[in-house]
Amino acid sequence: MATVIPPPSKKQKKEAKQVREVDLIPSDLPNVLIKFQAADSGDSVGGSLRVPGGITEKQLEELLNQLTGTKDDPVPYSFSLLNSANDLPESSLVDIKDNLYTSVLKPGIKTTEDFMTIVYTPRAIFKVRAVTHSSTAIAGHSSTILCCQFAPNDSGRMCSGAGDSTARIWDCNTNTPFKTLSGHTNWVLCVAYSPCGTMIATGSMDNTVRLWNAATGEALGAPLQGHAKWISSLTWEPLHLVKEGETPRIASGSKDGTVKVWDSSRRVCLMTLSGHSNAVSCVKWSGSNILYSGSHDKTIRAWDIEAGGKTIQILKSHAHWVNHLSISTDYVLRKGGFDHQSSRSSTKTNMAELRKKALAEYEKVAKLGGSVSERLVTASDDFTMYFWEPLKSSKPVCRMTGHQKLVNHVLFSPDGRFIASASFDNSIKLWDGIKGTFIGSFRGHVAPVYQTAWSADSRLLVSCSKDTTLKVWDVRSRKLNVDLPGHADEVYAVDWSMDGRKVASGGKDKMVRIWSS
Repeated sequence: MATVIPPPSKKQKKEAKQVREVDLIPSDLPNVLIKFQAADSGDSVGGSLRVPGGITEKQLEELLNQLTGTKDDPVPYSFSLLNSANDLPESSLVDIKDNLYTSVLKPGIKTTEDFMTIVYTPRAIFKVRAVTHSSTAIAGHSSTILCCQFAPNDSGRMCSGAGDSTARIWDCNTNTPFKTLSGHTNWVLCVAYSPCGTMIATGSMDNTVRLWNAATGEALGAPLQGHAKWISSLTWEPLHLVKEGETPRIASGSKDGTVKVWDSSRRVCLMTLSGHSNAVSCVKWSGSNILYSGSHDKTIRAWDIEAGGKTIQILKSHAHWVNHLSISTDYVLRKGGFDHQSSRSSTKTNMAELRKKALAEYEKVAKLGGSVSERLVTASDDFTMYFWEPLKSSKPVCRMTGHQKLVNHVLFSPDGRFIASASFDNSIKLWDGIKGTFIGSFRGHVAPVYQTAWSADSRLLVSCSKDTTLKVWDVRSRKLNVDLPGHADEVYAVDWSMDGRKVASGGKDKMVRIWSS
């Protein structure tokens, strides 16, 4: 018997009766004058050009590639219109979605008489597909999984830390455990791969940090001892700051209120940064050699490592604990000199070459209007976030309000254009990464959201929640892309691999899940 299509529902009938808007471009649309301007340096390309009023995004891209001389190897761009209205002090950007007519002329933002400045941003070189399924839950840990992170050079390796006092390296291509890193005597609270891809650091409730060889899983010497309470956060020195012939240093933040910087090859403490009057919740080492630490004493401190760990800023504005912080260059510093084509053997590449590449990648993301701009966003138990430019001022640029409960996690997108914040009010909010203004909310989780991770091309965002699901969101349309049920209990940790192929998650059900598209 043939499949019978069910009769249309009331809603469908109602929609069918509505007058549909057709996005037709008028045939008599005149030409318009435009000029291209780079988003990062502000340089113009090719002077003023006369183009059809209905020019599409694809045609703009072809034209720009022709002007920049990259016609043979075209770079994908996204375009927006610089809309500098007279009454607005700062110019706002209007995204050009399909073509110039429907995005700019039809809504009446500009007329065909106006001169338009089109700002272009190179998009990620490759497009990440949304992950859709997980082939299996991988058992191994005997207690709750608290953290996980992919290797910067290889989506086939991921390290997770759990409440059973071990960290484990997983082979994500075959979905099998690769090595158990045992040595800690209490919960492993944080894991971090070094930006050169050769070492893994784990921080634990037993007050120590341990270093492991990322390729073999062997312990590198004795644990780093010195903290009086547990380790809450770890951060590696950015690869482009590492001196010739040295290994990257590592910094750890602890419940005892101090931050310690360690030499990873000699395994000794180089400096102890004390000043916080309560637990340090999060540390980040920035590309301009400044270490930021957020603390339960409601402040964020900026330490200048070059000057021996001197405090250069104390950022005070939060009314409660600072839970998490993110720098606009977080992602690019984490991937070091690797890209989406790197593999396990890439770690053998000459260090100087990796450093050079890391610096070039860093400058791409860090530069805004020709100069390095370092933006910081902090999340707190006071339901708000603050947006800072710590090298310019100790006052926040803006206060980001909207969450109705504490904000647990914030993260800049890889290109530094967006910020995602996850909160216990079951929502994820999206903010502008350059001005700190609110863009939209992702609603769908029915319990607190613990963590988010960006895809490498900044188009997708994955979140994990107490409601046992992961959800993949589309940033452009601000809609749910895929819902990923599968875990049997709360999901605490999630990470998206650097090449965009896999997502790893772990939580209370003691299982690691690897999701792929």
